[in-house]
Amino acid sequence: MTEEPYRWLEAVANRREYVRDQLKGGSPAFAACLPGGILLLGVGAGNSKVFELFDRHALTGLGHPADLEKIRQAAIDAAHVEAFTRAPEDVSLRRLVGFGLSPQLKTNFEQIFSAPFLVELLLAEVGVEAGHDVLLRLHFDGAFQFQNQGAIVAASVPEAEAAAQTWLNRELNGKTNRADVAELLLQAWWCLTESKSFTEATPTEAERRDGWRAAAKGRVVEIAWLARTSPRLARYENLTLAQLGL
Repeated sequence: MTEEPYRWLEAVANRREYVRDQLKGGSPAFAACLPGGILLLGVGAGNSKVFELFDRHALTGLGHPADLEKIRQAAIDAAHVEAFTRAPEDVSLRRLVGFGLSPQLKTNFEQIFSAPFLVELLLAEVGVEAGHDVLLRLHFDGAFQFQNQGAIVAASVPEAEAAAQTWLNRELNGKTNRADVAELLLQAWWCLTESKSFTEATPTEAERRDGWRAAAKGRVVEIAWLARTSPRLARYENLTLAQLGL
């Protein structure tokens, strides 16, 4: 009996290693706050990386398509229940994640006799003004982190993810144009997928630009915009590279 807690800890550690191994090679996802709203971007094999959730909310990430869909549907259901019991404007990312998605992911991850969710996620909520945006990084084990500005990254390797996010926030400083921001996100995507360094011998801008263009051929670049102000209640809009001049 005294060995049971240690067996559980060992099983959870093995489970964490298994999930990270399954996610290796997954295409990273990005979100960035701009004065006019939030830009989300992912590159995949089809329209399966960036999703609208509710009036002011969106999701992107990497992982198994079926698990991404389960989390997306759970978030949509929770948002609609919250809107019905309270009001649509009361639907917040903090409540959706803190009381819904995070506990669900944590419980699923720690139940060692069920399959874990193979996902790494980003969620975004556009605010009424700059500085009130919410970006949230949600992990497969239910852990999450908030931030209110800058860029945020979801990748399969934690160290590379942190380096990419630091580099992006430095490079994006002062940039407000959606095309410029999308360009930098795509450059970071290429560096991550090609295991390029963000700290030493970082590829030149020309190499990064040529790199993502070549790597994105035959793949779908999904870009979404959560507008801060809009004549519609829903702020979500799909964009294309052509619309951004890329």
